[in-house]
Amino acid sequence: MIDLAKANPDSEFFLFLANMHGFTQIHNQEEMKNNSMMAIKLYLACGADTKQFVIYNPADIPGHAQLNRILTCITHMWFMERMHSYKDALNKWKAKEIWVWVFCYPILMAADILLYDADLVPVWKDQKQHVEYARDIAQKFNNTFGETFVLPEAKINPELWLIIWTDGRSKMSKSYNNYIGLLDDEATILKKIKQIPTGSQTVEESKNPDECNVYNLCKLFLTETEDKELRAKYLAWWLSYKYAKEYLFEKMMDFLRPIQEKYNKISDQEVKDLLAKNAKYVNEISEKKIKDIYDKVGFNL
Repeated sequence: MIDLAKANPDSEFFLFLANMHGFTQIHNQEEMKNNSMMAIKLYLACGADTKQFVIYNPADIPGHAQLNRILTCITHMWFMERMHSYKDALNKWKAKEIWVWVFCYPILMAADILLYDADLVPVWKDQKQHVEYARDIAQKFNNTFGETFVLPEAKINPELWLIIWTDGRSKMSKSYNNYIGLLDDEATILKKIKQIPTGSQTVEESKNPDECNVYNLCKLFLTETEDKELRAKYLAWWLSYKYAKEYLFEKMMDFLRPIQEKYNKISDQEVKDLLAKNAKYVNEISEKKIKDIYDKVGFNL
């Protein structure tokens, strides 16, 4: 997203705190507050320029919940039952374990997007369906009440489709513990890298880098020249997986250290001041949109 912003310097990017989404599973006050503070600090530490990125807390913006209610009331149940997560639960005979939020979650995401007439939404591949839901729900509202919402497009970086996580899965999950956190310490990161599964080839044998989880992670941090050099070492003899993992650790720490250093310098008060300032700006946009929506559905007398 940072690269997208740099490529579009005249565009404004809305970057919000997903705490209302996180509430689906986090029902502990302190955990919610701590996670929220950490998320905002990471946005800043990772390079989100506050002159171009509008970072805000949707819980400060009543329009998110208001629009969520409107969209929920025009969405059929059969439509939401198309969700991958719901189908997966049915296939696993876990239908009785499904919470109501499973169906409400994508509608809240639609509200997050449509409230600001976003035309482009950077997402990971497993979130593409949610953007499609937002488009379909927006189109239904437009057809019923008149042109109101911009139909958003999903923006997916094709290189990110290829990310393989530390256990070889194509999906990252906290329950799998197959990720490396931005704030993990060096000992934790080194331990996770050492646990990455590799092939059975000996040191003397040539190795296909594209089939190696270590390489697939490492190339995310390499320049084009470094990538060519590492690929050549894989294809030649005498590259050990131990060397590959140590090289990955080195490159990953080169990337993470500046982020962690900047993160540690950001105070809680700095975050609170930023959110308070942006809440005023975002509320002005939200309230105008909600007024238009309420006029069209007949709420405003």
